[in-house]
Amino acid sequence: MTEPVGARRYVFLDPDGTQGRDWSYVIVRAPTGICYEQQYGGTATRSGHVEGYLVPVRSAPALADLRTFFERDLRGSGAEGRSWPEDDLRRLRGAVERILFWESSPGPEGVTGRGPQALVLDESRLADLDEAWIPVLTADGPGILVWQNSD
Repeated sequence: MTEPVGARRYVFLDPDGTQGRDWSYVIVRAPTGICYEQQYGGTATRSGHVEGYLVPVRSAPALADLRTFFERDLRGSGAEGRSWPEDDLRRLRGAVERILFWESSPGPEGVTGRGPQALVLDESRLADLDEAWIPVLTADGPGILVWQNSD
């Protein structure tokens, strides 16, 4: 069966768990027709998807801090419905802001925009925040920071 042009496609990130633990991406929200799915929330094993484009990001120290926070301090049980004390938000802001995002280029020349910009925790979407699923603001607009879920 042929799908109509413009139909959405769903791509599950690391479906078999073989990418290892060192990857992280930002999915920038955009009307691309491609939805990236991700398991998140620790042992709560939630699943979410967002339409947009995928940008690899890397900061081993920041990712280690995020894992420590969610896996050790929150015991890997997910954060759905959790209220966020200021101390926790400060820790999350600090880890997220150490991850750099390169603004995308508007054309084929390959010239990037303003260079690397720090990610920012999107505190208007705290209800969505969970392990391996953090709402962020990027130089390209709102997105979701994802990495391998701990379950």
